[in-house]
Amino acid sequence: MEYILLKYLHILGFVYWLGGDLGTFLSSRYLVNRELSNEARLVATKIMLACDQGPKLAMPLMFSLGVHLATILGVVPLNGVGLLATWLIGLVWLANVLILYSFEGKPFTAMLAKFDFGFRVAVLLAILVFLVAAQFISGLITADWVAWKLFIFALLVACGVGIRIQLKPFVPAFTKLMQDGPSDEVNDILESAVSRSRPFVAIIWLGLFVSAALGVHLL
Repeated sequence: MEYILLKYLHILGFVYWLGGDLGTFLSSRYLVNRELSNEARLVATKIMLACDQGPKLAMPLMFSLGVHLATILGVVPLNGVGLLATWLIGLVWLANVLILYSFEGKPFTAMLAKFDFGFRVAVLLAILVFLVAAQFISGLITADWVAWKLFIFALLVACGVGIRIQLKPFVPAFTKLMQDGPSDEVNDILESAVSRSRPFVAIIWLGLFVSAALGVHLL
């Protein structure tokens, strides 16, 4: 029963991740549309941020659920402490996302956003170190498909970090748009930031498709 429930939740995480990413991608097109009014672009931004919560919430949950499933299958033989640590990572990550969204604009969120960025980088590096160690230490991972799924997840985290870096000029430019109205300079910055982030989105979609295929055939 435990395995079936975790697997079901893992599938739901995939649905919300991919579906939320699609909603975010589509709404971003309206956000940078120069023909729309500021009010319409503001609504598009709110829709985009709301849709983006799906992937942001799904990512930490899929990590913890996936590792737990692998532990049940015996392909990543973690002990109780290791499994608890995995869930703590996922829950801290999840809490960061919820707090940043719920208290957007509050002074303390600037520091929390930096922590969240560093936390994601740390998770990415930890997964890569674990994968490298598994090549030299027998028994850390006993199935190649699990290693591939972990590698893909690390790649998706890296893409998320890349998107955040590319969108760094977005917030001040959008704030200027709302305060001073549209200008070619502001529109160019918004379009450039969104355009540079799209290759990372494409990689995320491809990674999700491949990871889902591995899960369907091997879980």
